[in-house]
Order: sequence, then C-alpha cells, then structure tokens
Amino acid sequence: MPRHRLIAALWLLVFVLPAVAQKPGKPIRPGFNLFSKQQDVQLGQEAAAEIRKQIQVVENRELQDYIQRIGKRLAAQPEADEFPYTFEMVNDRAINAFALPGGPTFMNTGLLIHADNEAQVAGVVAHEIAHVALRHGTNQVSKANFLQLPAIIAGIATGSQLWAGLAQLGSQTLLLKYSRTAETQADILGARMMAKAGYNPIEAARFFEKLESEGGSRAPQFLSSHPNPGNRVKSIEAEVRVMPSMPYNTAEGDFARMKRLAQQLPEPKGAQQQQQQQGQAAPAPGVSAPPAAVRTPREIPNPSSRFRSLSGTGWVLNHPDNWQVLGDRSQGSITIAPQEGVVENGLACGVIVSTWQAPNPRANLRTMTRDLIADLRRTNPDLNVGRDQRRTRLDGQEALVTEMRTASPLGGQELVQLVTVQRDRGLFYMVLVSPQSEYARFRPAFEQTLLSVRFSN
Repeated sequence: MPRHRLIAALWLLVFVLPAVAQKPGKPIRPGFNLFSKQQDVQLGQEAAAEIRKQIQVVENRELQDYIQRIGKRLAAQPEADEFPYTFEMVNDRAINAFALPGGPTFMNTGLLIHADNEAQVAGVVAHEIAHVALRHGTNQVSKANFLQLPAIIAGIATGSQLWAGLAQLGSQTLLLKYSRTAETQADILGARMMAKAGYNPIEAARFFEKLESEGGSRAPQFLSSHPNPGNRVKSIEAEVRVMPSMPYNTAEGDFARMKRLAQQLPEPKGAQQQQQQQGQAAPAPGVSAPPAAVRTPREIPNPSSRFRSLSGTGWVLNHPDNWQVLGDRSQGSITIAPQEGVVENGLACGVIVSTWQAPNPRANLRTMTRDLIADLRRTNPDLNVGRDQRRTRLDGQEALVTEMRTASPLGGQELVQLVTVQRDRGLFYMVLVSPQSEYARFRPAFEQTLLSVRFSN
C-alpha cells in the first residue's frame, strides 16, 4: 500500500475526534459519503458473508427469534431509514455487538448474559441501527479515501467486490471503528428509536456505564470500537426531556429465560473470532484488475472536444464524451473520468461531484469550505492546501476555488482543485484532479465543465 494511503488509514484508527455537542431534539443527518445507499447494502452483505465464516451463529431458534423481534421493532421506527436490516445472535461470551453498512447486525450472547433487562439489550441494538442509518462506516471510509474510492467503484463493473476493494485500500477496519462524535450521534438517535418502540432510553446509557465501570484494565470489546463520548447519561437524559411522554413497557419475550438459554449454550468449537470481534477485518477474496493499467501520466488520453450532458440531483453539467460516469448520481457522489484516469491506487484524473452536509447549515460559504477541507485533512494528512482561495461564479452563484496537492497514484504530484457552492441541500462541490505535470492538457476540459454547470431547485 502506498505510504500516503497507509497513513490516512492508520490516522483514522488512532485519531479520535472530539465529540460535538448535539442539541436535544435536533435532526441528525448522515455526513460526507462517496457511497450510495445501495452500495452500503452491497458492502454490508459482502462483509457479512465473510464474517459468518469466522463466527458461530447461535442455532437455538428461540434465541434467534428473540433478537430478531427486538431488532425488527426498532428498525420499524422512521429513524432507521428503511435499510434491509438483519439480526443474528453469535455464540460468543465476549461482550460485543456490531452492525455493518446497509443493515447486517450481530450481537454476542455475552452481551445478553451481561444485560439486566430487555431494554438494555434493545439499547445496544438501537445504537447499532443508528450507526447504519447515519452511515458512519462508509462515512469514515469516504473521508479516508476520497481520491481512491472511484477506482473501487469502477471495479464493480469488472466483477470486483466492494469488500475486497476496501482490503486493497486497507480500510475494512474503518467500518467498525467509530469516533466519539459518531458515538454521540448513535446514542441520541438510538434513544429516539428506543422511546418510540416502547423502551426506556436511559437503560442504554446505564448499560454502557456498567460496561465502563466493570471493565477495569481490560475494557469489553464493545468499548474498543465504541468509545465513550463522555456524559452519555446526561446527553440521553437531555434528549428524553424533549420527547413526548410515553410508557416504556415493551417486552418481546421472557428476558430471564432468554438469558438462561444463552448461559446454557456450549462454548463455540475452536473459537478463533477474537480478531473479528474487535472490529478487525476478515481476509477478503482477491479483487479483479482495475479498469486501466496506465503507468505514467502521459498515457492518459486527451479529453474529447465533444461534450455530453449529465444530470444529477439539483444540477446539470457537460463533460467530455470519452469520460465515463461512475457512481449513483441520484444518491451518492459521482466521478467523471477517463478510463485510464481510474487506476488501482485511486483517481489520477477526473472530476468528483457531490454535496456535503455542513455541521453548521447557517455558516457562510468560506466557513463551510474550511470545515469540509478540515474534515478531509483529518483523514488525509498528506493533502496540502494552498493558502489562497479565489472567488468565481458557477451558474451565477458565488463559488470558491481552493487548490490542493497530494501524491499522485501514478507518481509525482497531483493537483486537486476544490470548487464549492453553497446550496439549499448543502455544500455542492466539485473536485478536479489531474497529474500536476499534465494539468495543461486537462485544464480546458475542466474549465468547460465548470462553465456548463446549471443548478435547479
């Protein structure tokens, strides 16, 4: 793995972002993401298939039905966002649970055994559902690899798997390692789902505190991938105070009996799942060859003089007709690039078009742009940002152009131009990428593409 990508992947694993205060009752929206929702589902299903090879799923039908009833009740709440959730209990005494993008959710018997009541079990399940609904896993991968992911997305057309592609980037572990900000969001959204499903949200905070207090020098595995954001009980209590008053009396079964059944299960045979349970990725199958095998920037062909129209959510633009379109234009980020510009290690030449939800929607364009760049640099520390920004206009609207540089997957330096426009849906942005040595060849196509942008409501 190239050094700049390795650093980016390791950076996110060890650098824990400070938790951001969340105003009670305020909507929580998913963050920056290059994946579409359908790709979240695909990725989760591929990852679940690999993970099931390493774990022992509980065969007791009564226990499986119990966790599925709890999960389905919570997933029926609007905050869950209608992903195709599945719920499985794993025969493992380690205290852990995890959810993969798109909905596959796993809970160890150790967690059920350690809980005091059904609401605490539901609290953990709701917390995991919240991570899925807010797309925290693919959000982290997107931030760490925003210039490399187009190659993985392009590989889908050649038979590659997303899960295998993340192995190529060294980013599988990022799907299950959450920041404190993500934990705060999952706590609050999970509490909202719990209340609507008839469970007392405070029980979730009490259970997390119980894990903290009993962990000692060896914290439960759940806490290694779900760090305490601090003041869990207070933040959930503040959320409860703005909720409508309602009874908390839901029960999907005889909790005491389910706990006994879990305790009576035999130890799993040849249990070797410690690596996976701590959020470590399973070895992935091989990924097929990238769409192109160029070795130098000069091998990327000139853009065509003929342009083709492309429409997305709230925008239309023209691009060279010898450039391909990658991604889901209706839901996720898209990439427009020559086939030879998408290489094994990432995007060497092309345009990324997307929208970012700023933490402060009332901020001005310059502040939103600064926050987006800061977000990207946290997980791409080798991204060098120029000091000067220049103002321009896109379809008559104020825009900012920020120049950045980073290592090119073809060697040498890569010139990255970030163009941002403040829109009602968020911060619309375009990333124009080319090898610095070849920028003069691609500049006219970039400029014509920018001039062609038209916004719609």
